Amino acid sequence: MVDSGSQGEKSNQAKNQRDNFQRPSIGNSRPNRRVTEGQNRPCEECGVTDWSTDISRGEVICNSCGIVVEENVVDPGAEWTNYDSTSDRSRVGAPATYTLADRGLNTSISISDLNSLNARNRRDWRRRRVIDERSKTRQSRARNLVKANQFIRDRSDLPKPLQEETARLYRRLSHEGYVTGRSIAGVTAACTYLVAREENIPRQIPEIAENFQVNEKELSRLIRQISRKLNMHKITKPPEYFHKFVSDLELPPKTLSNLDFLWEAIKPHEDIWQGKKPMGVAATLIYLAAKEVGNPRTQAEICKVAGISEVTMRGLIKLIDGLLNRLGIQRAN
Repeated sequence: MVDSGSQGEKSNQAKNQRDNFQRPSIGNSRPNRRVTEGQNRPCEECGVTDWSTDISRGEVICNSCGIVVEENVVDPGAEWTNYDSTSDRSRVGAPATYTLADRGLNTSISISDLNSLNARNRRDWRRRRVIDERSKTRQSRARNLVKANQFIRDRSDLPKPLQEETARLYRRLSHEGYVTGRSIAGVTAACTYLVAREENIPRQIPEIAENFQVNEKELSRLIRQISRKLNMHKITKPPEYFHKFVSDLELPPKTLSNLDFLWEAIKPHEDIWQGKKPMGVAATLIYLAAKEVGNPRTQAEICKVAGISEVTMRGLIKLIDGLLNRLGIQRAN
């Protein structure tokens, strides 16, 4: 017959362990619950949930009584063993990128790896390398992505993050079937222009058309179509071209402060500059500001940098001059 007193004692012990109390011999204070991965129950020896992991030994220890409950624990961190003679201990490859057709996830046979082989093996592995490269671009869409990404890397003149965004935009258009029947160079040029415009980097259509060797009218049409399709409409303002034009004309930095003053003066009068070419308005303001600071440039020099005609500039000079006179802003003749 089981004694009722022993049954009560066992139930009390189970209750103490469940409620995370130490046994009476250890103390009645309740410690903080400290758990590790794989260990979240109270210790079987002392009933306390207070675990710690010794990474150097690979052991899980109870901080209350010191018992070791696990050993040879697998380290989930990075493996930094260097198996090469180089100083790089990284065990991973380059991150995925949209500027490569396979996003950089495929394994390629590098031409530099073939130099250590003898002549016969080098010939065999070179043949295998060619077959491997061709097998990755059997589909026409993959071949088009390879060509488009090459255009973006070589001709866009954009920083690496913006090249990534341009390649992502082209890939999206390709998956939606927009590129079919259109020039790959033209679509990549339009994507380059739109990404640069979104990031407030001044790029002119004639400049991009020359880099990608496409027609300006075709490029303008593609830009309008893609911007409507992807809702990437944005109004480019003259200040976005100030720094580029001032740098190309080799004007002193003080020209920029005068430029900002003139722009703030005409900015509220949208009827003067809205609907006009932002490059033309920027070139006109630079022409006036350069005269103010004593470093004048001819209209022909500024028009060549801005990509506008002298007739356009003279018309804008009359408009802006008239506005400045009405505002009472004195300028140097």
